[in-house]
Amino acid sequence: MTRFDLTPLYRSTIGFDRLASLFDAVQSTEKDTAFPPYNVERFDQHHYRLTMAVAGFGEDELDIEQRGSTLLVCGARQKQGDTPSDNFLYQGIAGRNFERRFQLAEQVRVTGANLDKGLLHIEFEREIPEAEKPRKIDIAKTLAA
Repeated sequence: MTRFDLTPLYRSTIGFDRLASLFDAVQSTEKDTAFPPYNVERFDQHHYRLTMAVAGFGEDELDIEQRGSTLLVCGARQKQGDTPSDNFLYQGIAGRNFERRFQLAEQVRVTGANLDKGLLHIEFEREIPEAEKPRKIDIAKTLAA
């Protein structure tokens, strides 16, 4: 992929350095974005779900952590004993450890996660602070003298 030079952005804007660092992070993590596969769904303006295919991983082998605006999902397989991998005639189910990072918007937080039939579902909600929600301003009526 082509690298973008964001120097003009830094010269003419203030406070957008996080956006520029997001572009850099996306470009640097493109090399291993195939495992595990995932879907991102949007249900409405404030609710999202990330679904990851984690076949073979148990709940105790998965770790989900939110640090600020970064979501980290890790999978670490426990040793299956002393079964040599030479017993496989064909091994199509990937059983390797993984670590995936996702950048979340400022007001998005994780509300829950569950593992169902080899799919890890992580639920998100955008929380709009009261100060930023639209509010109706009443017009005061003045009495004519």
